[in-house]
Amino acid sequence: MKPTLPELERLARGAGAILRDGYNKDHQISYKGVIDLVTEIDHASEAFLIHEIQAKFPDSHILAEESGETKGNSAGIWYVDPLDGTVNYSHHIPVFCVSIAYAFEGAVLLGAVYDPLRDEMFTAERGKGAFLNGKPIHASNTTELQKSLLVTGFPYDTWNTKKDNFSNFEKLAKMTQGVRRLGSAALDGCYVAAGRFDGFWELTLKPWDIAAAGLIAEEAGARVTATDGKPDYISTPQSILAAAPGIYEKLLEQLK
Repeated sequence: MKPTLPELERLARGAGAILRDGYNKDHQISYKGVIDLVTEIDHASEAFLIHEIQAKFPDSHILAEESGETKGNSAGIWYVDPLDGTVNYSHHIPVFCVSIAYAFEGAVLLGAVYDPLRDEMFTAERGKGAFLNGKPIHASNTTELQKSLLVTGFPYDTWNTKKDNFSNFEKLAKMTQGVRRLGSAALDGCYVAAGRFDGFWELTLKPWDIAAAGLIAEEAGARVTATDGKPDYISTPQSILAAAPGIYEKLLEQLK
């Protein structure tokens, strides 16, 4: 049995309530890496999501940020990020979300990204368009890099990887209206879908970061690929370029 988009929305709202209720409290912080942290709220949100998914879809295969892979017998895969923007959240910066996607036989079919503080629910079902709180959204019609506003992110191992993204950041910051860094890849992709940003790229990600937002951006009319132009932005090694159609090729040329 496959889930429906309203079921993903319900899950995202339930997890979002956990994030919202815990937002202004002091957090128990532990570290997965030097600057890669996790809070007790990440775990609480993920526990809720996995419990709810398994209760209704017991054969589910789940890829979740904190608990990793839960193998199931179904051809469907859930991509779960219980709190995208944990560093922001732990510092009480109000830029974070819940991201849930469902894929079947390799194709992402459903996506929901929920920002609980703004009560913004971004959703998409493959072939049926993208929506923000039930209203259709569309990528921007920008055609000039100089008039575009972009967003990006940086890896947790910036100091010891060749893919630190700083050369791209510097180059594109000088060619556009600016490049923002919000700290939530899922919201970055959804903001491209809503036309708030004209393009988003990032070099080092995980599938749960971008599965839902990538589908939402695609369904909003953005072009979404890996940064080398290949259509698969979910498989390892993940990278993503999501951009308004009018500047996609120009951004791709700069990233190559």
